Amino acid sequence: MSKAKKGGQGTPATVALTKAGADFTLHPYEHDANAQAYGEEAADALGLPYDRIFKTLVAEVESGLAVAVVPVAGKLDLKAFAAALGSKRAAMADAAKVERVTGYVVGGISPLGQRKQLPTVVDASALEFDTVYFSAGKRGLQIETSPKNLVDLTRAATAPIAKTG
Repeated sequence: MSKAKKGGQGTPATVALTKAGADFTLHPYEHDANAQAYGEEAADALGLPYDRIFKTLVAEVESGLAVAVVPVAGKLDLKAFAAALGSKRAAMADAAKVERVTGYVVGGISPLGQRKQLPTVVDASALEFDTVYFSAGKRGLQIETSPKNLVDLTRAATAPIAKTG
């Protein structure tokens, strides 16, 4: 893997990886403005299985907003996510609030480089791969890096927080 090239691909997420000296590769693809399932769109465009690309979701727990990183092949198990954070319950956060707090638009939310460091849980399945893919901070651009980089740079916990179907 190589570091990002300087130029038009710079996002807060790529800046965070570069600043940390982490190896990563950027994977741009043509984003379809009509796409609703952004993670699946990225997987299809890049020819990757759905369990290798991770989506960034933001939910409300008792202590405030928190980030969940789960494979696009699954759904967030809100009970398991809440438990991983020591909370009783979790609910998906309002999209406008998420965009305001993270600094990213829905469909391009990266777990890295958010305006405010939020508690983060990465699904344990990420650890099964040498590299994982997730949004680089804008639609049409994915980062590939090691799960260790993702976990370390987000200060994330890992737990089984995804359910299939």
